[in-house]
Amino acid sequence: MADHRQSKKRRYISWGVAGAVVVAGGGIAATTSMAATTWPAQKTFTGRAFDTCAAPSLAAMKAWHTGFYGAAAVYIGGKNRGCSQPNLTASWVKSVSTVGWKLVPLYVGSQPSCGSGGSVKISASTAASVGKSEADDAVAKASALGMKAGSPIFLDMEAYDTTNTSCNNAVLTYVRAFDKELHAKTYRAGYYGFTSSSAKAIATATNKTDLPGNLWYALWDKVNTTTSDWPWGATQFTGHSRAHQYMVNSKETRGGYTITVDRDAWDGPVAITG
Repeated sequence: MADHRQSKKRRYISWGVAGAVVVAGGGIAATTSMAATTWPAQKTFTGRAFDTCAAPSLAAMKAWHTGFYGAAAVYIGGKNRGCSQPNLTASWVKSVSTVGWKLVPLYVGSQPSCGSGGSVKISASTAASVGKSEADDAVAKASALGMKAGSPIFLDMEAYDTTNTSCNNAVLTYVRAFDKELHAKTYRAGYYGFTSSSAKAIATATNKTDLPGNLWYALWDKVNTTTSDWPWGATQFTGHSRAHQYMVNSKETRGGYTITVDRDAWDGPVAITG
């Protein structure tokens, strides 16, 4: 993740602040903003994925397509994205998709004012308008890369103090505005966060209106699962709507290419690129 590409020590400090491809329809929240829309069938991947700050070269992606990983998360944009992306183009997306990779678009938007992640912060007074405008930017970035309507866009939210009520409310306002706009443009809403804070805020929110239908939770227990360590109710985020970042900063070599990645157990939507 963008700010995740910091040292493991800092990432743990931040954290403590607070397969098979199938077609499925899961991961869409039952909200009024989506009721009248005809949605493309969800493209789902179940298996092991990785995320890394900068999209690897096409040659590296070909060398890494050994069957161990089947999907890769890529940072498509956002004011707090931590790495430049010289490889991430529409041609790259088309080429790696042809190789067989499934892709997960990740957007690093504004971050909580009571958290350590990112330099551009969420303000309570502008949370709704900024959430909407950043969702528009995320959709434009995804579309330009060839990630079509019906694809998910995962919003990266770093750790923050969820006991700070005003800050937490601003985050939820921003997320709702972001997701509502994604839905209006026929993109699925996903969310990356920490089980101790940012993901917990979504999973435990009483009002679920316009919150994301797909949750990617960071819990670095080194267990490749989306079920046995799922910390919330078993009925939440079912129907291929979960992902689990279970290991970070893993330096791995495949086919002569060494990349430092985070490992993810994936059972959720991936980009529609075909």
